[in-house]
Amino acid sequence: MAFQISKANQLLVQGLNARAIRQDLVAGNIANIDTPFYKSRDIDFETALIEKTKEIYGEDSKTPKLEMAQTDDKHLNGVSGFDPSKATIYLRDGQMARNDANTVDLDVETSELGKNAVMFNALTSALQKDGLIFKSVIDSSSKV
Repeated sequence: MAFQISKANQLLVQGLNARAIRQDLVAGNIANIDTPFYKSRDIDFETALIEKTKEIYGEDSKTPKLEMAQTDDKHLNGVSGFDPSKATIYLRDGQMARNDANTVDLDVETSELGKNAVMFNALTSALQKDGLIFKSVIDSSSKV
């Protein structure tokens, strides 16, 4: 059994791992800016982190769902087989393709790199503070 400093520690580590993956994807987009037919990629890990948070803090992830109405047996049942506990890599929509069908926009990618760096630094800082709180508790208890 692995030792955990706190419940938040596990979530912070997951967040850092996801931010590292996003960094690689955005860097890959920039590296392929001149590759014909390349589509910019991103990752949706926020949904996975929400599910992980529910799992860690014991919240019921089986909240009631509104079922899709079917007026005919031939209608589709909706999305099935979706696992919200895993991050999803997707092609970024809403960007104009150039003449070579490449959708990488350097301005978008650099702003994504900046946002990701800020979030990574915030998570790193929170992880350090979480460790310092634990250390201060141990230091205080050893003085008693």
